[in-house]
Amino acid sequence: MDIPRIFNITKSAHRIHNPFTPEKFATLGTALRLQSGAHVLDLGSGSGEMLCTWARDHGISGTGIDMSPLFTEQAKRRAEELGVADHLTFIHNDAAGYVADEKVDVAACVGATWIGGGIAGTIELLKQSLRSGGILLIGEPFWRQLPPTEEVAKGCLAHAIADFLLLPDLLASFGHLGCDVVEMVLANQDGWDRYEAAKWLTMRRWLAANPDDELAPEVRAQLTAEPVRYATYTREYLGWGVFALMPR
Repeated sequence: MDIPRIFNITKSAHRIHNPFTPEKFATLGTALRLQSGAHVLDLGSGSGEMLCTWARDHGISGTGIDMSPLFTEQAKRRAEELGVADHLTFIHNDAAGYVADEKVDVAACVGATWIGGGIAGTIELLKQSLRSGGILLIGEPFWRQLPPTEEVAKGCLAHAIADFLLLPDLLASFGHLGCDVVEMVLANQDGWDRYEAAKWLTMRRWLAANPDDELAPEVRAQLTAEPVRYATYTREYLGWGVFALMPR
């Protein structure tokens, strides 16, 4: 079980697999008023930076589930590095359908709502693990400005304009799904630059080390195209944020 190999290659040097910076995750942890001993479930936990830093800074315990064995091992190493391995469990597994054995204080899916077939399904999945009065976290893109054409939307790596909503509409959609929005922290362009541009150096160094790999042509094509594509489309049109919700 693994994610497509191209993602393991391009994001292998990332600690955070979304447009958040460490400072944004620190802001989010403070905004949620996390209490020592709270338990956090993170579906699609990547390399574990959110859980690891919150365990260090707020004394939480947590469980992270991710399909990538590479990212899961990176998360375990990060927990050891920060001295919080006794408080965290990282599991290599498919997060789709995962329900915690015991109810948690925070149930999160930060940037992987495909595991529930979209936002609505992911919220329903997370609610199965959430204690009464707990908080759901959803990380999701939104349009900073509506793309003028479907081609521009595809330039942002969306399938269509309809894939994402403008921020006010996204916030309203959570209410339609029976949740109150109780906090939000939004990525900024520096976070987007760190997320996207960091892939380019990773790809360049990977190509130098693996010139004969079967994926080398695909990686070369991405490295050639991505800087201009990102600056033209994603950087101008796409936002991203983490939204804290409480079921009504």
